[in-house]
Amino acid sequence: MTVVAPTITLRRPLVLIGMMGSGKSSVGKRLATVLSVPFADTDAVIEARAARTVAEIFSTDGEAAFRATEASVVAELVVAENPSVVSTGGGAVLDRTTRTLLHDRATVVWLRASPAMLAHRIAPDGTRPLLADDPAAALRRLAAEREPLYRETAHHIVDVDHVARRVVVERILEALAHQEVPR
Repeated sequence: MTVVAPTITLRRPLVLIGMMGSGKSSVGKRLATVLSVPFADTDAVIEARAARTVAEIFSTDGEAAFRATEASVVAELVVAENPSVVSTGGGAVLDRTTRTLLHDRATVVWLRASPAMLAHRIAPDGTRPLLADDPAAALRRLAAEREPLYRETAHHIVDVDHVARRVVVERILEALAHQEVPR
């Protein structure tokens, strides 16, 4: 089934936030296609510019350096002239300036997933530097720390546990169709 959104025109970037594994990239790509706008994944942009993976950046430069680059990339994408769909890294909301920018200049959707679902979705392949030796415990801790920040930043919340990506896209489009257009 193809989702069509002929009456929705993005006037601001549509930014997806949430924990790693919540589906931001896959949902973001689908939304961009339906809305006929560009898609950007902040982690992919950072990796392309650095010619290294996020895990390598964390390992060699540290988390603080990664977060500074992430904040810069998010800001660049949010203030771009033409609105796009942007998928952020799970920790993008840790930076207060980024949270404020997202809330004020974009339409933000939190893809909310339970830590148990995330642990089931995320492969223990070494690409997630914050998961360490006990991914389930790390996900519970990160979710508890970040939930208030996601809530503060988001204009819309879409629960994604046991929900097909197609349905998540439909729920986001419905929220967009019924929101007041920000000035």
